[in-house]
Amino acid sequence: MIHPAPCTCPSCGGALSKIGEDVTETLDYVPGRFKVIRHRREKLACRACDTVVQPPAPYHPIARGRAGAGLLAHIVVSKYDDHLPLYRQAEIYAREGVDLETSTLSGWVGATTAALAPLSEMLAADVMASETLHGDDTPVPVLAPGSGKTKIGRIWTYVRDERPFDGARPPAAIFFYSPDRKGDHPRAHLEPFTGVLHADGYAGFNRLFEAGRIVEASCWAHVRRKFFDVNAATASPIAKQALDQIGQLYGIEETINGSSPKQRQQQRHLKSKPIADALAAWAEQTLPKLSRKSELAAAFRYMRARWTALTRCFEDGRLGLDNNPAERALRGVAIGRKNYLFAGTDAGGRRAAAMYSLIETAKLNGLNPHTYLADVLARIADHPAKRVAELLPWNWQPANSVRAAA
Repeated sequence: MIHPAPCTCPSCGGALSKIGEDVTETLDYVPGRFKVIRHRREKLACRACDTVVQPPAPYHPIARGRAGAGLLAHIVVSKYDDHLPLYRQAEIYAREGVDLETSTLSGWVGATTAALAPLSEMLAADVMASETLHGDDTPVPVLAPGSGKTKIGRIWTYVRDERPFDGARPPAAIFFYSPDRKGDHPRAHLEPFTGVLHADGYAGFNRLFEAGRIVEASCWAHVRRKFFDVNAATASPIAKQALDQIGQLYGIEETINGSSPKQRQQQRHLKSKPIADALAAWAEQTLPKLSRKSELAAAFRYMRARWTALTRCFEDGRLGLDNNPAERALRGVAIGRKNYLFAGTDAGGRRAAAMYSLIETAKLNGLNPHTYLADVLARIADHPAKRVAELLPWNWQPANSVRAAA
């Protein structure tokens, strides 16, 4: 906006000459806009043979639906990334003069998930072909049909993040839903996987580790958390000493992040392993002096029981010190359940898992998830099935060739 100055001097009436300008910026907000796109297709007839000719109807992401790709992307990103329940979205749209029932929005979410299913399945296959993964789960309330109450389902995630050791594979996260926490579910999820799994000690993984096809890497952050809780509650000098020694391990990690696996292994063997060995020896001397029923003794026992899996990272530079990538991936799920309170059905949980997979992976690769999904939804139906991998977040190139960063 330009604010013109007077043409003559207000003091003497003399002519004014420009000597510069001042610019002041104000941040404002314009609400999102809906638009109706009309496709007009001429219909022509041949008078000689009565043939009728008309261009084909444009592709719609939802068959016989009236929602465009941009609107569908906005709905699913608002629900699964911005944690905005559908009924709240309906209220916002109504303020803009567009009345959309919650049931309509729910149907569109289901149809969007179905349209993106080939991409979700390829993403899962790609992640399961990794050499190392981070795995974790979190509870989600789900409405139990006919009871008016909720049951506790689970959202599971498996994350690939090779950036700390300069790996070649791009970061990715996949999610699964299950109606309970039985060990059969992660065993089914990880059936195609062979490698090292970072985990938090959940017993449901034990049969996988016992079979030998998957190797366990435990989480130092979980060990640290137990000593932290004791120190916060009692100001225990022993817990503080354990925290300090674990903190030294993390200090070394900061200096080697981004290095090659070989360099990381060398530095850990040189610097981290002696610290861990000293911590183990000190724990052996300290534990017998503590009350067996104390939380501090429980923290030491937790660490000792997982020692082999905890120290595996010192011999393999590809491994992380903790399972934090999986916990970060589940953070959005934890925030979301505070807003939408519960999933309506098990099918809704499965839809959520599929959308979390695509949205979280897009964000891990530096993409704006709305821009990415809107473009993919507009193209996926006509995209050759053999080339679906081109639409994975790390391969994706938008139609207008302008890559949108998150």
